[in-house]
This record gives sequence, C-alpha cells and structure tokens, in this order.
Amino acid sequence: MVKDALAAEALGARLPALLIAADRVASTVAQGVHGRRRVGQGDSFWQFRRFVSGDPLARIDWRQSAKSGRGAPDGWFIRETEWEAAQTVCLWRDSSSSMRWRSRQVAVEKRDRANLLLLSLASLLLRGGERVMMLQQGARSVTSRTGLDRLAAELDSVNSGAGVNSGAGVNSGAGVNSEAGLPPDIRLPRHGTVVLFSDFLSPLDEIRALIGRFAAVPVTGYLLQILDPAETALPYQGRIRFRGLEHDGDALIPRVESVRDAYAERLRAQQDGVASISARAGFGFGVHRTDQPPEMALLTLYQALAAR
Repeated sequence: MVKDALAAEALGARLPALLIAADRVASTVAQGVHGRRRVGQGDSFWQFRRFVSGDPLARIDWRQSAKSGRGAPDGWFIRETEWEAAQTVCLWRDSSSSMRWRSRQVAVEKRDRANLLLLSLASLLLRGGERVMMLQQGARSVTSRTGLDRLAAELDSVNSGAGVNSGAGVNSGAGVNSEAGLPPDIRLPRHGTVVLFSDFLSPLDEIRALIGRFAAVPVTGYLLQILDPAETALPYQGRIRFRGLEHDGDALIPRVESVRDAYAERLRAQQDGVASISARAGFGFGVHRTDQPPEMALLTLYQALAAR
C-alpha cells in the first residue's frame, strides 16, 4: 500500500509539468502549420463564402444572402460545412527497457522524449478536431483538449520496464524485446491512423509482421524512431563493457573505435529496413535524436500526417 501511494504521488507530481511542456511544444508548432480542417460533407458549420459560377443553387444560404443587401448573384452566399470523415488517431509509445536509457550527452531519456512528443502531437490533433486514443487495452478516444490529462494518465500507466541508466554504454542492436516492445494486438478503427514512438531496434521480422497487421485493417500511419545521440555515433573510446537492458547480455569490447564503422553500418541497415517496411505499407518513417529540439520532430510528423 505504501509503495502504491508513493507511485501515485510521483505520478500526480509529474503529469502537470509534462502536460505544460507538451502544450508549450504544441503551441509553438501550431503557429507554423495550417489546421487539418477542410471543406467537405458534414454537419458542422465552417464558413460563408460568396457564390461563384458553377456552385449548386441548393447550397446557397438565402438567409445570409438576404443580409448582404446586394442583388443576385453578387449578394449570394454559400454555406460551407466542415469535412467530417470519422477518423481516430491511435498513439503508442514503446515502454520497453531500452527506452529508459540515456547517455551522458543528454539529460532526457528516450522514453521521456517519446512521452513529450506523443502528448504534443495529441494536443495538436485535438486542436484540429481529430479523435485521439492510446493504442492499449481498454483505452477510449478523446475529442477535446480537456482529455489530454486522461491520455497522459493512460500513458504513464503503461509498464515502463525495469531498465536503469548506466551512463556507460549503448543498447547496441536488436536484442530480445520485453513484453511492451511492440504495440498490443487490439482491434483498431478501420481507415484510422496509428503513430508509433520507439527506438525500433526490434528484429525486422517482428516489425514487418506488426506493420502488416496494421495494413490489413486497414490503417495507415507513421513510425518515429527515437534515439540517443550516443546510439547514432557510438562516441566511446577504448575498453568498454556494454550492458544489455532487455535480457540480451553484456558485451565487452576491447577497442570500441575498431567496431564503430560496423556498428554504424548495422544501425543504417536497421533504419533502411524499417523505412522499407513502412513505405511498402504506405506508412511514413522518421528519425529523431534526443539532443534535437522536439519542435522539429513534431512539425515534421504533423505535416506528414496532414499530407496523408
């Protein structure tokens, strides 16, 4: 009971700061993007615009036109409604132990950056009138920004793994995944969108099976790979022991600089493989490092979703 109370207290103290940070990032990006709203079939009023040649007469709003005090057709107005294609954006963050790691070069874990980006994206989507939900068992969609606190609570409720920050090594490949290394197999809304935040160092066969399952629903989406800068550059020198975070054992390398090129080639092959799997299913793929501004990744991600 004492342990549960302490965990609840820690959660309550952390969520407001995270939500404030997410809203700040979303507000910054929102200033530079256009909303996803567009004219189309629906019931929600969007705007009036002047009649132009070719518009159906049935779409003229005669009450608004009468207020103009001008003759036809210069005083006619068309009532436009907002596109209401029912679509849900499902968000997921990898909660495996490898996401709990950071190097000494940065102050933020991969998991924390994923949390920030996920909630920032949710804030942007909700501002645009989208429906958002966590990709996990029992989750429900939210349709307004007041639901952000619920998304944050659901995000924090996911098992975050037992990894610790060693500060002395890098998770160096596609080791054995923990249970939360890939999204759960749950029913998804057809023609929705999924956005996955992970380091995507799982075996390519597992990622291929996952994306194939999504594409069969069908849904589309985007994969954002989040890496620590040390995972991309392997900046260590000399004799280093790398500790596995997901039951994949330790590796003692006498001279790290001697394997740097081979490591870079393997990481590049992993990224190329994930990008190829994503492209064949109509998904997008991007890479974000935790030493980069979160606004840059969020803007790229949001624009990619808007384009789809």
